[in-house]
Amino acid sequence: MASSSNHFSFSLSSELAPHSSLHRANSSEFFLRFQNSPAPSSLRSSFVSPVKIELNRVGISALKASRIGSRISASSTPVMDQSPSQTSSRVPTIVEVGLGNRSYPIYIGSGLLQQPELLQRHVHGKRVLVVTNTTVAALYLDKVVEALTHGSTNISVESLILPDGEKYKNMDTLMKVFDKAIESRLDRRCTFVALGGGVIGDMCGFAAAAFLRGVNFIQIPTTVMAQVDSSVGGKTGINHPLGKNLIGAFFQPQCVLIDTDTLNTLPDRELASGFAEVIKYGLIRDAKFFEWQEKNMQALMARDPDALAYAIKRSCENKAEVVSLDEKESGLRATLNLGHTFAHAIETGVGYGEWLHGEAVAAGTVMAVDMSYRLGWIDDSIVKRVHSILKQAKLPIAPPEIMTVEMFKSVMAVDKKVADGLLRLILLKGPLGNCVFTGDYDRKALDETLRAFAKC
Repeated sequence: MASSSNHFSFSLSSELAPHSSLHRANSSEFFLRFQNSPAPSSLRSSFVSPVKIELNRVGISALKASRIGSRISASSTPVMDQSPSQTSSRVPTIVEVGLGNRSYPIYIGSGLLQQPELLQRHVHGKRVLVVTNTTVAALYLDKVVEALTHGSTNISVESLILPDGEKYKNMDTLMKVFDKAIESRLDRRCTFVALGGGVIGDMCGFAAAAFLRGVNFIQIPTTVMAQVDSSVGGKTGINHPLGKNLIGAFFQPQCVLIDTDTLNTLPDRELASGFAEVIKYGLIRDAKFFEWQEKNMQALMARDPDALAYAIKRSCENKAEVVSLDEKESGLRATLNLGHTFAHAIETGVGYGEWLHGEAVAAGTVMAVDMSYRLGWIDDSIVKRVHSILKQAKLPIAPPEIMTVEMFKSVMAVDKKVADGLLRLILLKGPLGNCVFTGDYDRKALDETLRAFAKC
């Protein structure tokens, strides 16, 4: 076993009580399951203050972080007992990310780009810069400009169209955003708008965080990946040749506007890629959602609007809950990175953009599940279910053949979850819907997993 000093482990799952919400006015339940507790511990609150979260440090007395003052408003409708058809409406579903005075709404629904008041209420000042890419601009830029300016003569909109693709998520491309903002003489009252997938959202958000030391920005995600994950929570940044997302900042948007109609133009490969993150939520903290996915993956792949709306909504609820409790990824939020350590190694190893992020996450999830099984932390039924649902989603269940054990190890050594030289991983442990973030695992299991999936 590895040394047990200077690291911690904990597990997380979430269950929302039927017919409850996490708004302040209503009763709510969420559960944190601690791996070393004799029975699941629960914390019940409609306003989360104070809350005590114990991270069970191995070899060190439990660390208690008390008083988390953020309100969690993760659902305005019943969650798991509703049929997907109830979520489809021109009236947007609103999921709130509770961060005190920095809280913001996620609007989810069809036709939201035709509701200008949703965007305009979050625009600060009179100047707006829309950042998008060559693919999305042809489809939605005019609609967004119209939504921003409809009925208002005071809003002036500039736009910047960047090349499309993960390989452009770098410093050179980021500088083009700054160039445009400075040439347009934008000031601190301006608003940046990210219109596109995860690459555009991450770069525009990072630019907003750095320009004039921080200006407001809005996320309009147009891919499943961005809608269910990257647009929510304030992670922004760019890639470095030696590793993915190593340069960036935590910077929250004013709002996230998810018009599900934008998925109608999404290529099939991009659609499937996003489902890797949807599957992740079920595996790490929401077993009922995973079971729903198993029954409805074919509907999702067929772009059934009700199924898509429900999957997006439930994913955002999961993400919002975790971000509200751990904005800066001090521990709890890291659980959202199941499979990502392996995935980032794949993306770096094969070259950014060769594999879509969700494709790499799918293969990385299989590797994390394999390692969890080798450690004896899950039974083989979970392994089989993971393989089955990823195959249904037409996602890979193994990394590309070019990957070697040494390639994995070299990139994983600079992963953001390394602490004091110790690689911490998110692994499944216990029943479906439970995971741990830990550096306390047998290194032999990691080596065996790497050798099983990569060339020596």
